[in-house]
This record gives sequence, structure tokens and C-alpha cells, in this order.
Amino acid sequence: MNPLFPDITVNGELIPSAAIAAEAQNHNAPSDKPGFAWRAAARALAIRALMLQQASKLGLEPQPQPVGENNMETDEESLIRALSELEIEPEGITEPQCQAIYDRQPDSFRAPDLFQPAHMLFPAKPDDLAARAEAKANAEIILAKVQANPKSFAHLAKEVSACPSKDNGGQLGQIGSGDTVPEFEEVLKTLPIGEIHKEAVDTRFGFHIIRMDEKALGEQLPFDVVKHQIMERLEQVAWMKAASLYAQGLVESAEITGIDLGQKNNKPN
Repeated sequence: MNPLFPDITVNGELIPSAAIAAEAQNHNAPSDKPGFAWRAAARALAIRALMLQQASKLGLEPQPQPVGENNMETDEESLIRALSELEIEPEGITEPQCQAIYDRQPDSFRAPDLFQPAHMLFPAKPDDLAARAEAKANAEIILAKVQANPKSFAHLAKEVSACPSKDNGGQLGQIGSGDTVPEFEEVLKTLPIGEIHKEAVDTRFGFHIIRMDEKALGEQLPFDVVKHQIMERLEQVAWMKAASLYAQGLVESAEITGIDLGQKNNKPN
């Protein structure tokens, strides 16, 4: 047995270090600190053992339920679910709590922004400095032409753009927030309808000339529309808090050796 990664016992039930090491693969930790993952795995397996022991004390019987389309719970998963439903009681969430979240975070409850831009692409790889300099120079030449004659945008796009949208005069159709790279989207948010951005826009794809044809910035959604979404989020947080407190209660009343999980009757080795 490795003294740094020992076996542990939970109320006399052995959890071998090999089982903890296998579980540790499911826990993130810095590569130079394997003990972090081992400790997280040991805690997870100890709590699992404690919950199964508690389910046994209460005489619960496994009744596996479907998980997804083609899977079923294992007997242990079924017992842990049943125990959780029986003994974990999260704090109830009220409508005023939801209203308070809505009032504090108005920007989190907006309809998505929608844009209908047109563009021309002058491609260049991010690490090819010569190609980027050439692409920028070409973009600035065409930008000057289209600023002098905005009606030439579609014609020039068909001639010089490297984007497939050139076949539609550079029109990209309707796109929403997150559909394009941040530098491009930042221009879309500020560019007025009917205008061409005054500079070639630098992204990892190269340089773009952008025109805004239509846009609709998302408005704040009414509270009644998002109330259930907020309540679900708060209920998840409340359940996680209650589950954590329940697990800690099991730990504190247990006799665990091999690791200190903060229980009162801990025996390190």
C-alpha cells in the first residue's frame, strides 16, 4: 500500500486505493498535483459508500429507472436516488427570489441579437504576417472604392471576396449572437443599419469589409417569460446545497480511516 495514497475505510467498509485511483481519472487536477484528484475521488467514493450504507439502514430496495433512451440505473444508482428523494430536502424557492434575480441581472434575460450583414473576406492565416499585411492592404483598397460608391458593394464582393457569400453579393443572411467570431460580432453590435464599417475588420480568418443591412438588438424578456427558467436554476442550486450539507452530515457522524474528510471520529491511518 502506498502511504501517500492509502486504502480507506468507511464505517469498517474497505475502499481500496486501487479503486480510488481508478475513480481519480474522473476528477480534474493539475498534472503536478495528483493528490488533488485522489482526494476528490476518495471523498466521492466515501460519500457513495455512506449513502449506500444509509439506504441499507432504511431498508430501501433498488428499483432502477431508465436513464436516457437505452440505459437503466444500476442498483446502487437506484438506491442513491431513492435515498436522495427521501432525505434531501432543498430549500423552497419563492417568486420574490426569482424577481430579485431578474432585477439584479437584467442583461441575462434578453432575446438574442439578430443581424443581417454583408461582408467581403480577404483571407490570411493568423501566423502568416506577410499574407496578413497583403490582405489588409487589399481590403483597404476595396474599402475605399466601396465607400466612394456604396452601390458597388455586391459587384465588388462577387469579384474579390473569398467567402462563399460572394455569390449573394456578400450577404450572410440572418445571424445571431455567438454565430461569428467576437471581433466580427463587436462590429455588428455597433454598426448602424445601412452603413459600411469605416475600417477593415481584423479576425483570425483575415480582414473583412462589413455592411449592416438589418439588425434587431434583443430586448429584455418579461419576467413572466423567464420566471420558470430562473426558478429551475435556483432550485438546482438549492438542491446542490442541501445535498452537500446532507453528505457532510453523513461524513461527520462516520468513522473513516485513511483520509481526513472533517468527520468527528476520524482516524488518519
